[in-house]
Amino acid sequence: MIAQTIQLALAPVFVLVAIGNMLNLLSSRLGRVVDRSRILQELHTSTTGTAHDMVVSEIRLVDRRMVLSTLAIRLLVLSCVCVSTTVALLFLEEVARLDLQIVAAGTFILALTLLMWGLLLFLRETQVAAQALRIPRDYLELHREL
Repeated sequence: MIAQTIQLALAPVFVLVAIGNMLNLLSSRLGRVVDRSRILQELHTSTTGTAHDMVVSEIRLVDRRMVLSTLAIRLLVLSCVCVSTTVALLFLEEVARLDLQIVAAGTFILALTLLMWGLLLFLRETQVAAQALRIPRDYLELHREL
């Protein structure tokens, strides 16, 4: 019976591995955003006029990205906690001969819900990042023919 429980617990463990990879990706992105925010904060004090406005605009986008990334990381970590709880419940059910299937299903559904929410925040963060990468229209000089 314990062998069946181990087999049953494999799927959630693969979910943990996938979430771990996503956490690694998000942590790397957050690190780059923090580095960029430090550069922008230095530029903030040394710019004026239009250049200053562009720095402030990017600072706002970077701040939004940090909020989204941090929240996504929190949700993914909570998802991992729920997946781990699911696995623990599966083993507890087997060892203690308790009927915990409804509870285990509930924690796994919660884990998937948190995972989806975290992924949606990650999607939003990438959209905000794309906004920051857009070239300002002034630089394009669209009124000129080249």
